[in-house]
Amino acid sequence: MTDFSSLSLPQPLLQALDALGHTQATPVQAQSLPGLLAGRDVIAQARTGSGKTVAFGLGLLARLDPALGATQALVLAPTRELADQVGKVLRQLARFLPNLKLSILCGGVPLRVQVESLAHAPQVVVGTPGRIVEHLEKGSLELSALRVLVLDEADRMLDMGFSDSIAAVLRYVPRECQVNLFSATFPDEIRALSGDYQRDPLAVTVDSGEAAPDVVQRFYEVEPAQKLDTVAWLLGEHKPESCVIFCNTRRDTQDVAAALDQRGFSVLALHGDLEQRDRDEVLVRFANRSCSILVATDVAARGLDIEDLPVVIMYDIASDADTHVHRSGRTGRAGRSGLALTLCSSREMGRAKAIEERLGSLRWETAKTSPARLRSGQLAPMQTLVIDAGRKDKLRPGDILGALTGSAGLAAADVGKIAIFDVRAYVAVSRGIADKALARLREGKIKGRSLRVRKLV
Repeated sequence: MTDFSSLSLPQPLLQALDALGHTQATPVQAQSLPGLLAGRDVIAQARTGSGKTVAFGLGLLARLDPALGATQALVLAPTRELADQVGKVLRQLARFLPNLKLSILCGGVPLRVQVESLAHAPQVVVGTPGRIVEHLEKGSLELSALRVLVLDEADRMLDMGFSDSIAAVLRYVPRECQVNLFSATFPDEIRALSGDYQRDPLAVTVDSGEAAPDVVQRFYEVEPAQKLDTVAWLLGEHKPESCVIFCNTRRDTQDVAAALDQRGFSVLALHGDLEQRDRDEVLVRFANRSCSILVATDVAARGLDIEDLPVVIMYDIASDADTHVHRSGRTGRAGRSGLALTLCSSREMGRAKAIEERLGSLRWETAKTSPARLRSGQLAPMQTLVIDAGRKDKLRPGDILGALTGSAGLAAADVGKIAIFDVRAYVAVSRGIADKALARLREGKIKGRSLRVRKLV
């Protein structure tokens, strides 16, 4: 184990790590930080939950000059959700750095609003490739003083078709800039990207590509016509509080979610065709336990930050072993055990063979999908209320909690997660009292104001 105190980190970063309760570096942090702090290009592979964000976050923050009012670090991420998560981690790590400005630049927000916020250049920018290119071409973002560029989840950015946008961003980056690639997998396209843009990079691989040791893998040979019954049986057998079901196509996510909804499960689909607001609401509801099952494609699910995910189900077997390992790594995190359940039709056995070559002998079991064994779905324990006010209205979580436990008369135990966005807020309440909570909030006031409140169904 490596103590953070043994690394050449500035005192404000060590102070932040101590405040966060981080004393020992994870393997990816211990192996990549010496190169990152020395200004060397790094290409690092590690699975989800291994601490990659803290690794490159410490590396880029250590190289900043807070007194310099210019953009010195840029992180590219594939989705708005991942960009928001990276920004949150960086702000936590930078809490003791004076006068640091960080901006998140993603689609879904009017460009004009972001341009106004860039009048005073932030030292750190986190954003999605397409929106960053827009700002560069408009001249609202200037990278001539850039010291560090990080491509986070680089494999998925390429999967999502961002290669041209990445190339466009790199045309604005100074030649001497440090370029770091962090990725869950290392396909040939990532190695080519490294060869094009990195100089003698330090290569860090902290796992062998095998699934986490605390994840139990089970495989089921199931023909396509029986897959839905098999999924319903697995959900009935294991009754997970949260479960992600992976499909290979957007259409399948919609079809599977609709079929499970008809069977009485609390389920939502997550795919690339959703509008940003709808996507935000799906993620909020899954995180706050008012939706138990999320049916998603790999690209849509990248950036999910669910700490306790006991089960993942592969409705379609992954196209390659790396993707299967990454899906499986969603569960069994932070010392918890997890189940990765894979459905495989006879036509998909070639893919199963490739996974077996990576993981070793696979454990095959028989699906028990007779009508007597199929159970009706189970509703999620919470429901979500939407309040039409947010950060721009200076609404805080304490205001909502106070209204619910005060005039609305709810017990604190009946109130779950609260998420506040710019113009709306979401609060989870116990399903059995959701109607009562909604009526009380509509009758009363929040922060002294009558606000529109509705229930998400």
